[in-house]
Amino acid sequence: MERNVKTTVKGFRTQDGAGVQLVRVLGNQTVEEFDPILMLDSFDSTNPDDYTAGFPMHPHRGIETISYLYKGKMVHRDTLGNEAAIGDGEVQWMNSGSGIQHEELIPEADRLLGVQLWLNLPRDEKMSTPSYHSIHLDDIEDIPFDGGYLRLLSGSYKDHEGFQSEHLPLDYYDIHLEVGAEFSLKTDPDDSVMVFTLLGEAFVGDEKIEEKTAVKLTEGDTLRLRAGDEPAQILYMRSKALDEPVAWAGPIVMNTREELEEAFRDLQTDNFIREKMEFDD
Repeated sequence: MERNVKTTVKGFRTQDGAGVQLVRVLGNQTVEEFDPILMLDSFDSTNPDDYTAGFPMHPHRGIETISYLYKGKMVHRDTLGNEAAIGDGEVQWMNSGSGIQHEELIPEADRLLGVQLWLNLPRDEKMSTPSYHSIHLDDIEDIPFDGGYLRLLSGSYKDHEGFQSEHLPLDYYDIHLEVGAEFSLKTDPDDSVMVFTLLGEAFVGDEKIEEKTAVKLTEGDTLRLRAGDEPAQILYMRSKALDEPVAWAGPIVMNTREELEEAFRDLQTDNFIREKMEFDD
């Protein structure tokens, strides 16, 4: 059975951090529908004034943050002394686990184009040991197909393997389609699957989707994507829905209000950072 469009979300313009201009596509109103992806912020600007203020030091607990920059640069720094940078086509993957504070600096570039995801952590792993990983160009395989190619950002595709999270499976592809090209994927019927049209319009099944739109898909075992009269760049995300309660306040996402209150008490009493981070770059 083919997967079709269930829900589309365009998002709204806002700012975050020290004044970074972005489009918030997914957030606390879409948690249940897009489970386990909590948030999706889209960046697309040729004006450095929109983003160079960056995201000053701030805490996270209970989630993984995944930043993919198709164009641009980003520097990660955290309270445990880690520092790493990514550039065009690379990924930053951080498990906040039991708690971390970090900042994201965004240097000037010709264009900033990409997205940041927040991936929920399962209940039993929300207090896991924090970790950070840069996924560089050498770690990302470009897999050609008739009419385009697939960049394997994480997970697996057929017999190809990319970076694998220790906590929740996520197949994350950047799919490039030439004009009129079609591409099909096999999926497990129980998978939670969404796509985001990063550049250009595209057809999901038979429905035309505008650029910069998140699409939640119906159940099924196949997905068909097609470009129209212009090339298309589509981000594909496949994971497993957690079906767990979500208690979300700012940068912290837990399962209960009591756990949130504990996290904010930990911040106030300097007990937020519980374990030394494992750094892998």
